[in-house]
Amino acid sequence: MADERAQFDFILASFVAKLEAMNRSAITVRKYSILFHRWLGVVFSLLFAMWFASGLVLMYWPYPGVSAEQRLEKSEEISAKQIVVGLDEAASIARVEKLDRVRLTMLDGRPVYRFHTGRLQKVVYADRAEVFSGLSVDAARRVASAWTGLPVGESQFDGAKMEEDQWTLNKAVRPLRPFLRFSWPDGQEVYVSQVTGEVMQHTTRAGRIGAYLGAIPHWLYFTPLRKETATWRALVIVLSLVGTIMTLLGIVAGIWLYSPSKRFRFPSGPSSIPYSGWKRWHTILGLVFGLVTFTWILSGMFSMNPMQWSPEFGPDSRVASAIQGAKWSGKLFAAEGPGEMLTRIGQPGICELELGVAGGRGVYLLRTGAKKLLRVEPKGASAAGVSLEWAKSRMAEAMAGVPLVEVREVRAYENYYVSREGSLPLPAYYFEYADAERSMHYVDATSGKLVESYVTKSRWNRWLYHGLHSWDLPWLYANRPSWDLAVILPMLGGVALCVSSVWIAWVRVKRKAAQIAASRVSARTSEPYSSLSR
Repeated sequence: MADERAQFDFILASFVAKLEAMNRSAITVRKYSILFHRWLGVVFSLLFAMWFASGLVLMYWPYPGVSAEQRLEKSEEISAKQIVVGLDEAASIARVEKLDRVRLTMLDGRPVYRFHTGRLQKVVYADRAEVFSGLSVDAARRVASAWTGLPVGESQFDGAKMEEDQWTLNKAVRPLRPFLRFSWPDGQEVYVSQVTGEVMQHTTRAGRIGAYLGAIPHWLYFTPLRKETATWRALVIVLSLVGTIMTLLGIVAGIWLYSPSKRFRFPSGPSSIPYSGWKRWHTILGLVFGLVTFTWILSGMFSMNPMQWSPEFGPDSRVASAIQGAKWSGKLFAAEGPGEMLTRIGQPGICELELGVAGGRGVYLLRTGAKKLLRVEPKGASAAGVSLEWAKSRMAEAMAGVPLVEVREVRAYENYYVSREGSLPLPAYYFEYADAERSMHYVDATSGKLVESYVTKSRWNRWLYHGLHSWDLPWLYANRPSWDLAVILPMLGGVALCVSSVWIAWVRVKRKAAQIAASRVSARTSEPYSSLSR
């Protein structure tokens, strides 16, 4: 009996010792969570307050840029009678080995072929067989003036820009330098590429102010830093990682400190939070908005695609090539050249003509300034688009041997096919396959081109970046201001959380500085007595 009692006491004592050890470990973890969160907040709180405040501005004032839609709206109508140079001749003059895309537009009153290879362009005039070699200042001034709609005589030439400035940092436009820049008294500035003859950047006074308050601080788009792309990417990733850790530690500490039974006592009464003043408000804001703050900073890190863990969004190049069915060649349009086709169709307002390949055949895609798109095959009639059966046959060749799980027509944006600006074409066709990556593809029902593709990692990245950072859910966009309210309220909470952190950090640093100054004064006043004693 005594042995059993001794054994029971030993087990009980061991259990109590383990509980005490666990409690000491928990206290240690909580202590260091609070300590690291506190000092990370002192160092980085101002940065994160800037990120949240600038994010609010960025919601409505984007970084200045020129979109394909804007370029289309500003373009001249193509003059069919001026097109006399054939495609094969123009392509041979351009000497482009690999083509991604071919367009025909107007440039300062003359038709031109634009041969695209990646970000590069080779431009050949379609009214006379010669390569475009740049614009004179007067010609570039006309192009810039036509874009703004302001008189040529009011413009000021600001010189040829060989290096990046604050508004030409995007790596997509770097190969298109030098830029001729023109400005107007109302604050508009236009950059015309000497490589393409197109307007590559347009800013207004209001747009630049909005960028300085929004996009530039939010993306850390400061010219000296952003010019060094690798350094800029690394800095954004590291700062986002630090912010993620800091926020996570704050959430853990806040939950640990919170007492549902209100065991903390203050003159004003019992409390669930062991702080008063700014610390109390910071803890409350952290408990309410800490999780959304964590997800925003984490998704900001994923915007940089750290370690290139996910493929970029966009069409799968292999599937896109298979849908095309043939490489681009001027011979595909030998039956009817672009000038003849435009004359035959007689469609007014055509501002851009894309010469593409679909199903092994040449196809003309005619675009107007009103975003209207027509599809015309050489010697064929204009069509509203391609049929679902056509898309099925092309995808069957592209994904030969892979079981098709689902195919349907998409007439409204959905979770994996969404654009707040409406830039993705509708309707589209959706294809899902039972391959290892459960690949998904969206085909434009008008042009027949592959628009978007997803595999496992890009689906994850879609939610970890776009989903968490922009809250880009189709039903929210379709029912604005639902999206605005859903984003603004947590953003304001994040701003308040960061501002309270800035104030607490300022008070702490100020107190520490005062303590250090006081200790130095004390040390100096004690020196005479210590020397006398020696």
